[in-house]
Amino acid sequence: MSLLGLRDLSVIETPPKDRLAIHTVVARYSPDLVKTAIEQELARGGQVYYLHNRVDSIWNRASMIQELAPEAKVGVGHGQMDEAALEKVILGFMRHEFDVFVCTTIIENGIDIPLANTIIIENAERHGLSELYQLRGRVGRSNRRAYAYLLVPEDAELTEIARKRLAALREFSDLGAGFKIAALDLELRGAGNLLGGEQHGHINSVGYDMYMSLMDQTVKELQGEQPALDVRTTINLGMDMRIPAGYIGDEHQRLRAYKQIAETADQEQARQVLEELADRYGALPDAVRMLMRFALVKSWAERVGVESIDRKQGRVQLKFHPESRVDPVRLMEWVGRTPQVQFSPDGVLKLAPVDGSAGALLEQLEQCLGELSHNGEDQEKYVVQ
Repeated sequence: MSLLGLRDLSVIETPPKDRLAIHTVVARYSPDLVKTAIEQELARGGQVYYLHNRVDSIWNRASMIQELAPEAKVGVGHGQMDEAALEKVILGFMRHEFDVFVCTTIIENGIDIPLANTIIIENAERHGLSELYQLRGRVGRSNRRAYAYLLVPEDAELTEIARKRLAALREFSDLGAGFKIAALDLELRGAGNLLGGEQHGHINSVGYDMYMSLMDQTVKELQGEQPALDVRTTINLGMDMRIPAGYIGDEHQRLRAYKQIAETADQEQARQVLEELADRYGALPDAVRMLMRFALVKSWAERVGVESIDRKQGRVQLKFHPESRVDPVRLMEWVGRTPQVQFSPDGVLKLAPVDGSAGALLEQLEQCLGELSHNGEDQEKYVVQ
């Protein structure tokens, strides 16, 4: 209903006082890793969830855990147990009568044990993204650092979706990331027809971003609003714009950062994205700031109605869409009072020659777009601080 514009959406990103983000580890299954994880938690007086989601072999797994950690008291719980027996073992774990609780996914909801701050999940690739997020939420419910180990079989060949799910849990481990995970889950699993009653749809055939764009356009048309001019500006300035590999080493995280920057539409959003990158990866290099300026110029050009921006023969040229929303009178007045600027009948604006540095070219485009804009942004200059 929020995506349709019928309801507002509020996202709670502020964690409870003294809560810490859960450290998430994705690794191949190893008895040594399991032993180390349990021993580290027991050494600080804590408790451990060990999730083994197969009832027929759960007791064998509990015996193995007991062998790995002889000093630990191990309890077992699963959904096929007698109600009274299950209640007894869960209450015993809450009273710290057990150190390790070997269980199935029955702990997914409603369990709040502050001393349990390590969870080990076997065969994590078999669980859904939202389920893994809920299971991870069973730990970290106090002011202690919590640990979640998502283990996959040593010889398992993971599917593409399984790899994306596990990578998302590892990356989105900061507090308040639940909405991001939910949005990614929607993208991975697909969604129904949001503008109708069917529980099926074609989101996977066009992609999540395109589907949301089409739906937003349809909603505006139904509300009687004038649809936005759909222009995708291509920019060819011969500049090397990239995020240094030394700044974000992981390729998947670097691609996600590129996507965040490319989707930036205004100064406030740019500030938030840059603050997030600086918080996660350290001080921002000049290359990242320049890339953000480039993205903002592209966004501004699309709103004005510029089809392409090219550098030819030492001059930057802007080609306007036939339905561009630039005021022609304003355009000609600016061309008339600006030296060495030309406008051709085929809708191409040629700017004055400048030196070939990236900063100079972007500054010239920022000034030009600011002059031509007629929606209140005339004096705004997209300079990333």
